[in-house]
Amino acid sequence: MPRAKRGFKARRRRNKVLKQAKGYQGGRSKLFRTAQEAVDKGLVYAYQDRRKKKRDFRSLWIARINAAAKVLGISYSKLVGALKKANIVIDRKILADMAANDPTAFAKVVATARK
Repeated sequence: MPRAKRGFKARRRRNKVLKQAKGYQGGRSKLFRTAQEAVDKGLVYAYQDRRKKKRDFRSLWIARINAAAKVLGISYSKLVGALKKANIVIDRKILADMAANDPTAFAKVVATARK
C-alpha cells in the first residue's frame, strides 16, 4: 500500500498555525510543533484575559473614584452608599472619568449625594 503524505490540506493547516505564530521568537514561529503549542497557549491566555480585563478595569475605576472622593472628604464606600440612597445611577466607569477629567462635575455629584 502506498504511503499517504496528506497532501495540501495538511500544509494548509500547518501554514494557518504558523501564520498565527507570526511574531513569536525562535522556533515558536518557525517549527510547527512548538508553534502549535505556543498558539494554543496564547489562545487560552486571550480567552482568560478577555474576562480578566473587565475585573481589572473595574478595580481601576474604583481606585480612581476613591482617590477623588478622599480629596473631597468622603470614602468610596460611603460615596457609593450615598449615591444609592439618593437614587443617582451613574456607573463606576463614568464616575471615574468624571473624577479624572471633570473634577467640578464630580464634586457636584458628591455634594448631591451627601444631601
